[in-house]
Amino acid sequence: MIAAFVAGLGLGAVVAAQVGPVSLLCIRTGLRFGFRSALAVGAGAALVDALYGAAAMLGVGGAVSGGAVRVVLGSIGAAVLVVMGVRTLWNAHRVRHGLETDQEVVTPAAALRTALAATATNPLTVVFWATAFAAASTASVVSTGGDAVALLAGVGTGSLAWFAALSAAVTVAGRRVGDGALHAVDVAAGTGLIGFGALLGYRTARDT
Repeated sequence: MIAAFVAGLGLGAVVAAQVGPVSLLCIRTGLRFGFRSALAVGAGAALVDALYGAAAMLGVGGAVSGGAVRVVLGSIGAAVLVVMGVRTLWNAHRVRHGLETDQEVVTPAAALRTALAATATNPLTVVFWATAFAAASTASVVSTGGDAVALLAGVGTGSLAWFAALSAAVTVAGRRVGDGALHAVDVAAGTGLIGFGALLGYRTARDT
């Protein structure tokens, strides 16, 4: 079980460390709204990773890897990312011109919902975990039910640990950068989210 947990820690951290839409959301949220909201983004991603890992372990990954389920999830995921990107660019424009209000603050609960929407609608997530768990099983890392639970716990812990470190780093950085730098981050994050959404939409359309 210890070996399975350690393997899960590594998998969770490596996957979380990849540059993607959730990383962009975490960085932007930490710079703008602080550690708690940024950590909530990471918690949402870690939760989905663990749930999709469990689904992959139960054999759901094969059903999502092709067919109508992947098309539906891919289409929804692409739309969600593009909408998030457009909203981020629009908010950057409003802040730049002083059109924001004092009440417009991202709370941890709102950040968690955003991360869940961005991560859960990406069919590539469950496909990846299906492949990862198949490899773990082949390598004899997972051979019992206890090993499977330990691996899932490690995945969630590793993912959350990475996002906690990232959240802390960007929160500290946010206290030292000016409004111009924050605006540039918003523009970069918004553009990146739209790009990831377009890429997911293209892959979904190509696979139909």
